[in-house]
Amino acid sequence: DILNWYYKNNYEFPWRNNSDPYAIWLSEVMLQQTQTSTVIPFYNRWLARLPDIQSVAKSHIDIILKMWEGLGYYNRARNFHTACKIIIKKHNGKMPRDLSTFSTLPGVGPYIASAVMSIAFNVPVPAIDGNAVRVSSRINSVNIPFPKSKQIINSYLENLIDVEHPGDFNQAIMDLGRELCTPTHPSCQTCPVQNYCSSFVDNTVDKYPIRLKKQPAPNLKVAVGIIWKNNKILISRRKDGGFLGGLWEFPGGKIKQGESGSECVVRELLEELNVLVHPISHIKNVRHSYTHFSITMEAYKCQYKSGEIKAVGCADFRWVHPQEMKQLAFPRASHKLFDSIEGFVSI
Repeated sequence: DILNWYYKNNYEFPWRNNSDPYAIWLSEVMLQQTQTSTVIPFYNRWLARLPDIQSVAKSHIDIILKMWEGLGYYNRARNFHTACKIIIKKHNGKMPRDLSTFSTLPGVGPYIASAVMSIAFNVPVPAIDGNAVRVSSRINSVNIPFPKSKQIINSYLENLIDVEHPGDFNQAIMDLGRELCTPTHPSCQTCPVQNYCSSFVDNTVDKYPIRLKKQPAPNLKVAVGIIWKNNKILISRRKDGGFLGGLWEFPGGKIKQGESGSECVVRELLEELNVLVHPISHIKNVRHSYTHFSITMEAYKCQYKSGEIKAVGCADFRWVHPQEMKQLAFPRASHKLFDSIEGFVSI
């Protein structure tokens, strides 16, 4: 029933018109925790410039992060870059076709491994994303929150998956969750599997899946310095591996309790880059929301005073003209400062 519904509706996306395993893999990496409508233009631009594993592996990480800029969760891009290099080095440039080997690549967790293997190579393994959790939890009235319910859901889908068309089955579940079995106001009356859905029969659809109570998202206060010298701005690069790792930014950090924004800038730049600066004026405050927290960023125009610049608390540093910043990958919060500093005169 669900496959008939899937073939009848035939939702079209760029990755469904592409049988290349690399392109399928890329789409699943981009679609992690990101809406389909957001992914489509990034996906098309990426394939136009980086059409295969070889082109990704040969590219500098700055290019990779710039191409990813705006999608968020940058660790996905860094892992994808590293995985492509491993495929070139260890697998003769060809994607592994078995689940266990593919799963060893950086960034390839259970969902991506299952989705890619089922869609690209017809391996009959369920791909459990948020849609699959929601659909399965409602059909079976699963009274355990995810991920504790993962084994129940996986067993259920393993018994259902079409062994001849596993990729279509997994994508049908995804489509059903995205289009009909939505988190709020699901379209149960038009659902192709309503007769099998115990929560629909019991009129308890809104109860599932069981959710853990979320804590309020914290707001972090940070301060950054815009340091001018000879018509250039000093920027630093975040260390790889952490949040927003590898991206360029205006140097600064979290404001400590009892500390002003300008005091924070002086302290952070000394700790991060070994330089002493003098905050001249406040530029603006920027507020930006991430998935699990938000930041309020105070930006200050600063005068470089003394100190030999060293990458002490960061991965690298660079003096750049304002126009060059748009060629590098910056966090979205930093982008909100670009227009305010382009017209500055050097100190």
